[in-house]
Formats: sequence, C-alpha cells, structure tokens
Amino acid sequence: MLSVWQQPLPEIYVRLSEPELRVRIDLAKQELGSRLTILGHHYQQDDIIAFADFVGDSFELSRRAAEQKGVEYVVFCGVHFMAESADILTEPSVRVILPDLGAGCSMADMASLDQTLDAWEQLKTVCGDEPIVPITYMNSSAAIKAFVGEHGGAVCTSSNCRNVLEWALSGGAVGGKKTPKILFFPDQHLGRNTAYSMGTSLDKMIVWDPKQDLGGNTPEQIQAAQYILWKGHCSVHALFRPEHVDQQRARDPQVKVIVHPECKWEVVQKADLAGSTAYIVDQVRKAPAGTKWAIGTEVHLVNRLKHQHPEQEIVVLSDCQCLCTTMYRIDLPHLCWALENLVQGNVVNEIRVDERTRKWSLVALERMLSIKGSGSPISKSSTPSNPIILPADAEKAGIID
Repeated sequence: MLSVWQQPLPEIYVRLSEPELRVRIDLAKQELGSRLTILGHHYQQDDIIAFADFVGDSFELSRRAAEQKGVEYVVFCGVHFMAESADILTEPSVRVILPDLGAGCSMADMASLDQTLDAWEQLKTVCGDEPIVPITYMNSSAAIKAFVGEHGGAVCTSSNCRNVLEWALSGGAVGGKKTPKILFFPDQHLGRNTAYSMGTSLDKMIVWDPKQDLGGNTPEQIQAAQYILWKGHCSVHALFRPEHVDQQRARDPQVKVIVHPECKWEVVQKADLAGSTAYIVDQVRKAPAGTKWAIGTEVHLVNRLKHQHPEQEIVVLSDCQCLCTTMYRIDLPHLCWALENLVQGNVVNEIRVDERTRKWSLVALERMLSIKGSGSPISKSSTPSNPIILPADAEKAGIID
C-alpha cells in the first residue's frame, strides 16, 4: 500500500468561501462525468454528503464502486481502511483517492500486522494443535484482512457478524471436528456483544492486549477461553456509557434506545435495540410517527436522521461530542483540491494495496460473502438478518441463563 503524508493544501483552497468551493466541486464533477464516483460514508458531514453519488456503510460503498462501469476514479469520503477496501474490490485500472490522508481510523490502527503475527505465534505455542480461526471486523487494515484470509478466517461486518462467527465455530475454512477458538479483532465490543447474544458467557471471553506478553493472560486463561478479543475499540462508540441510557429513560420513559454494537457491553444490555448503522437507519425509517429515539452512534448520522424524519423525536444518546474526528478531516477544501487535480490529470492521495495483500484480503472477503445470510446484494435491504439479541428477547430464545 502507498503510504505518504498528507501534503498541505494550496493556500487558495483555504481562502475560498463555502459557496465558491461548492461551485468549483460541481464544475469538477461535471467535467469528470461518468469517469468519477464519489462515495460518502454515513458518518460524513452533510456538506460532503451533498456531493456523494452513493451514501452508506464502508463495505456497501466499496461494492457500489465495484459495480460501476467505465469508472476511472473513486473518491472515497471516508477513512483509510475504507479506501483500501474499495481498491481491493475494484478493477486494477480504477484509481481510488482519499481526499485527506490524515483520515484514518483509530480502531483499525489498534491492530498492526506485526502485533498480529506476534499474537498468533504466542497463541499457537500455548494452544498447540487446538484450532484457532481469526475473524476481523471490516474496520481493519488490508494487511489484517490478508492475514485472516491466509489463516483460514474471514472478514465480518456489524450486520453479519453473527453469521460469520457461526461459520467460524463450525471450523472456518480449515474445518475439523473440534470447535475452534475465535481470535476476533480489532473491536472487542462487537465481538463480545455478538458472542454473548449467541449464548457464550462472558467468562469464556478474554481480552488480548498486544502490548503485553500473552496479551496479559495466563496460559490457563487462554486455554479455557472460547473467544480471544483484541483490545481495540471505536473512539466514538466508547464514549457512550450505561448512565447515558439511564438519563434518557429518566427524562422520558417512552424513549426507545438504539445503539451500535461497537458500544460497550453494559450499554448494549441497557438498550432496547442494537445493530449496524444500516439497522439503525432502517428501524428509524420504519417506525411510526411520534416514536421517540435516543440513538447511540456518530452524531452526524443522528442529526441527519433527525432532519430526514421530523415526524419522530430523535436525539443522540449522550450530549458529549460523539463525532468521528478523523472522518471530519474530509472537508470541502480537500474534496475540491482532489477533484480539480483529477480534472488536470493529476491523481493525488491514491490508495493502492499491493498484489499479495489484495489476493488474501479478497479471499477473506469472498469467504464472508459465501456464508449464508452474509452476502445479500446491495440493491436489497441491508437490514441484518440477525441483529443482536438483547436480554428480553434472549431470555425468550433460551440463550441466557
């Protein structure tokens, strides 16, 4: 993968007013025409979403880009790992651009390849012949996706995590009669929440701290664990706390609390519903007028839902600034600069994944798509077939003691 620092913007782009930037972006889009596709992630600010050809979750957007015919340039208004996924899924001739190279993902950065290789060797030493299937969340680097592909695992999204874990527990790509351990990264909370909803008790899960020998665990703890959860988290969703749910219910007992499964386990247990971004959007869209929502996810998305559904009462779960600061780096000046360079024939901030990493990342992604219930076409509803089961439903389903 190409790795360079974000160069300072030419002074002109800093001085331009917002109306001037919008006009120039529009003109550049018109000039590039069908050669260009702009992707906007749900968490992106509205000024950028206004220019996006497609809006959605990271993997959904990458698949959209891959479907376009005759496209030469994909400008991904998201973060680094998302642009990598777009480069992996599109044809080699397609150039993928990230308007600001500083738009990274703190969660993805919490699991490096060197740390992963070291953890794998330590786990193999402790576990011997016991099978281990690595599963990585989509919010990870291409290098981690490639590691997973090469070692018999798969990628998952927040929508299909349950399906992928069920596949992994059956042996993953390696197979075998013995139920394997799951190494899940980089988000410990998505792994914990999903595994718990499937009936695994918390005492069967350990956290792996890559900065400590054996991840901070004893050999006995590793041997007894079913899930080894990487010590990573989303900096946005980690801001939501159980008391925020209590405060919202105290203000209005009629409020429905819906959160993303990247939130802490304690928050998910207090919520009414938990699911992916697409699940949250769909639940709000289908709800009757007058429904009251407290939503635990990125504030730009919550505010957009509030604007799109004035017939409902929508607030963010917490008053804290729950925004993705790295996503926020993609702004009108950077977008304008990137597009005008393309008009002039200059490709700036290209994200390119090397061939070996692309090969094994594709293996991990294709395994995910081959798992029943995990690869529904984008044109259909992206609501998860298996949203996280919360306490009341779980008790009925007989999966909680």
